[in-house]
Amino acid sequence: MTDHTFPPGPQNERAYRDALGQFATGVTVITAAGPDGPVGFTANSFSSVSLDPALVLWCPAKNAHRFDIFANAPHFAIHVLREDQADLSQHFAMNGDDFGPVDWQADEHGVPLFDTCAARFNCRLADSHDAGDHVIVVGQVEDVYLTGAAPLVFARGGYGHFTPQN
Repeated sequence: MTDHTFPPGPQNERAYRDALGQFATGVTVITAAGPDGPVGFTANSFSSVSLDPALVLWCPAKNAHRFDIFANAPHFAIHVLREDQADLSQHFAMNGDDFGPVDWQADEHGVPLFDTCAARFNCRLADSHDAGDHVIVVGQVEDVYLTGAAPLVFARGGYGHFTPQN
């Protein structure tokens, strides 16, 4: 692709997506208690919002399977995946109600939690905002779990790892 400028829109969707792919992100699995059991959702639309109070956000697509569960969950957990968990990312992207590949336990709100991750944010829903074809879900962080494991990174449509420059 050559250098060029373009307005985002349907006619330039591929170029817009490619431009977004230049921004490397971590990979998360969001979990919540669903009406029929635990549910999980792979997302890279995660960000910190505030240190005081401790707020984070993530953005589910309105056309996503189980959107209503995740957009309205009173409590949820955000698991930051380890660099060796690309398979778990793929699994929850396709099988959001199958927790077979991971050991987990439910917290007091029924939210499925797993410790095999780089970090986890246990949240309660603080707010949500309409945002085009997504919703911005803001969570008040109630508890943090940190392992020190290296995070999984996603950029340009593929998984990788982070190597700090010293």
